[in-house]
Amino acid sequence: MKKTWLLGFGFFSISITWALYNAFVPFFLEGYISSVAMIGFVMTIDNYFALFLQPWIGSKSDRTHTRFGRRMPFLLIGMPLGALFTAFIPFHTGICTLILFMMLMNLAMSLYRSPTVALMPDITAEKNRTRANGIINFMGGLGSILAFGVGSILYKANPSFPFIAAACVTLISLFILLRFIQERRDAPGYAAQTAEMKTKVSLKGQLDRTTIFLLAAIFFWFVGYQGVETLFTLYGKNEMGLTESEASFSLTFFSLAFVLFAIPSGLLGSKFGKKRVILTGVTGLFVVFALVPFINSLLVLRILLIIGGLFWACININSYPFIVSTGSEKSIGTRTGLYYLVSSLAAISSPPLLGQLIDVFGYSILFYCAAGSMLVALFCVSMIRHPETMSRSKPNATLHP
Repeated sequence: MKKTWLLGFGFFSISITWALYNAFVPFFLEGYISSVAMIGFVMTIDNYFALFLQPWIGSKSDRTHTRFGRRMPFLLIGMPLGALFTAFIPFHTGICTLILFMMLMNLAMSLYRSPTVALMPDITAEKNRTRANGIINFMGGLGSILAFGVGSILYKANPSFPFIAAACVTLISLFILLRFIQERRDAPGYAAQTAEMKTKVSLKGQLDRTTIFLLAAIFFWFVGYQGVETLFTLYGKNEMGLTESEASFSLTFFSLAFVLFAIPSGLLGSKFGKKRVILTGVTGLFVVFALVPFINSLLVLRILLIIGGLFWACININSYPFIVSTGSEKSIGTRTGLYYLVSSLAAISSPPLLGQLIDVFGYSILFYCAAGSMLVALFCVSMIRHPETMSRSKPNATLHP
């Protein structure tokens, strides 16, 4: 578990960067673009890179073998570049340079996101993965809290400060990972696994009934979540009359609840089953999203966001270990790529579609659509009729203790 906490710094840096990106870049774009739909489209640039790059990079990292390990070379390249271009964003001189810096930052982060995530199951036994995922998401949630809480204060002082701070955090996190996480040492039998993993894993071969329904569920709950996360600050400003700092700070309550419940939800997934806990989370978040359009009070809104954060933890903490557990150990990177493929598809389609609906029907439609997406996700999860841990029944499928 000590290694898991240290690995959490990778998720910490990713979360703090994306949270700042989603919270404050729309304000930059709003200065050049009047259409909410177009802002939503531009905000999906990262997901186009993720759509094409992350499945390939995840699969490639399964078959990579260097003195630094399988995943670490991708971090060594991507994290410094990601930090550099993150710091550049607030220093744009117009819409062209803003979009250029956004594209370069997103390209760099696509290089290391899947390998960073795949490190967790690499060094963790299957039976401990939900708990480990709770720990690393706890660290990631702390990053979101700092982004929305401290970041809003820094943004008020100077719009460039949050992005510079995120760049520094990324570089510090890379140093910690290099110093304390060594794949050869922390995954006993690394050499034997590497020899096996050089064989190519077929993407088509991963798509059994369980995986298809699970990927569909992941897609639909991310349609709801990504749309809300990307457009919430504009919703708070234009629908509820909040200031920019109040709207961004309100997301802190969602993130705080997620952080506090990250580890407990992992423990619940281990005890009661990942599918059951995910079903609870999807049902609860459906109710929360359905209630938000009727709320006018900032206090009540933040209470609902706290409750929503608890339910999101039930979903998020258990979904990645669920998708990994339904395949073999040699497919971890590939299935990680599939996870990000469908979440990226959701993030590509959700903000511009919801932005277009907002342009036509107003901001209240945002949460109605998010609730509808959760309802479809609930149906997909309920259709899964497969044991959660196929890998336990397969020989040579358990990671080293």
